[in-house]
Amino acid sequence: MSLEGNVALVTGGSRGIGRAVCVELARRGAAVAVNYGGSAAAAEETVRLCRELGVEAEAFQADVADPAACGALVEAVKERFGRLDILVNNAGISRDGLLMTAKEEDFVKTLDTNLKGTYFCTRAAAKVMLRQKYGRIVCLSSVVGLRGNPGQTAYAASKAGVLGLVKAAAKELAGRDITVNAVAPGYIETDMTAALPEKARQAMLATVPKGRPGAPEEVARAAAFFAERESGYITGQVLCVDGGMAV
Repeated sequence: MSLEGNVALVTGGSRGIGRAVCVELARRGAAVAVNYGGSAAAAEETVRLCRELGVEAEAFQADVADPAACGALVEAVKERFGRLDILVNNAGISRDGLLMTAKEEDFVKTLDTNLKGTYFCTRAAAKVMLRQKYGRIVCLSSVVGLRGNPGQTAYAASKAGVLGLVKAAAKELAGRDITVNAVAPGYIETDMTAALPEKARQAMLATVPKGRPGAPEEVARAAAFFAERESGYITGQVLCVDGGMAV
C-alpha cells in the first residue's frame, strides 16, 4: 500500500516510537511534518531519515499541551505542505508514582501532555480534514490504559482517556471520511522504558507472553495501517501491539 501524495503530521516525532512512525510513513511515500517539543537536533535527525527515503520532511516545534500552539502547528503544516491527510498523536510523557505519594503536578502534567495534547491536536487537524472531507487520525494509547499498572495511575488515566476520545471522535467525524483509531503499545524498547529500573523492566517482561519487548518499528507499522486510505472502513478501534499482554 502507498501513501504517496499524503501529508502526515506526527507529534513527538523526534525519537522512539514517534521517529519510527515518521520513517514508516515516509517509506510508504507520505510527506512528513515532524513535531518536537524540546530537541531540535533529534527532530532534524528524523527529518534526515525521512528525506533519505525520497519524501519531503520538515521539523516543527510546538508544545502539544498548549492549545494555541497546536492550532498554530497545524496551520504551519498546512501552509508548508498545502494539506494535512494524516495526524499521528504520539507525543507523551510518563511521570510515575504511587497513588498515595505521587505529586499532583506530575498528574496534571501527564494529563496535559498525553490526553489534552491529543485532544487539542485532533481538534485542530479535524478542522482541516473536515474541509477536505478526508483524513486519518491515529492516537497512541497504551496497554496500561486498558489494564492499569501499579505506580502509573497518571499515565494509565491519560492513556485510558485517549481511548474514550478516540471512540467519541470516530463517531463524530466518520461521515466526512475521517477515521480515528488507536494503537496501544505494550512493553516497547524506547528511551522511556530504558529509563525504568531493571527490576521494573524484568517485571514488565514477565507479563509478555511473547517473551520479548517490542520494537518501535512494530508499533509504527500498526499506525501506518490505520493511516492508509484502504483502512477507511475501520474507525473507533484499538489495536494492541503488545506481544499478548492485554489478552
